[in-house]
Amino acid sequence: MKFRLLLWVLGLLMARASRNNPAFQQQLKGKDLVFQMQTLDGKIARHFIVANERIRSKGGAFAQPAFAIAFKDAAYGFTTLQARNKQLAFMQGIQDKAIQIKGNPALVMWFQGLMKYLKPKKKH
Repeated sequence: MKFRLLLWVLGLLMARASRNNPAFQQQLKGKDLVFQMQTLDGKIARHFIVANERIRSKGGAFAQPAFAIAFKDAAYGFTTLQARNKQLAFMQGIQDKAIQIKGNPALVMWFQGLMKYLKPKKKH
């Protein structure tokens, strides 16, 4: 349940950033694709639609995503996406085969670059 909620919130954050953050919008320029995050068994999946410099998300799997990130289970996906050092957590998960990347790995790197725009602003 927590993983499903986290993916939904991630969709909301990306949708908001695609409307309000010029730097985030710049990263979306020229992109027209669908990607998804899911569990390996496919029971939990959410896909994210990138079009016209906007992102929106929908529950469920998409037939032919440009790339998919599949976590061994929901608990592992939640822990990985909440990790302090997400890059390290992802690399470790890929090495341990607990995370599988399907599709274009270059787009996965692009997606990881988007994540820096979703961090909460630090109060001064």
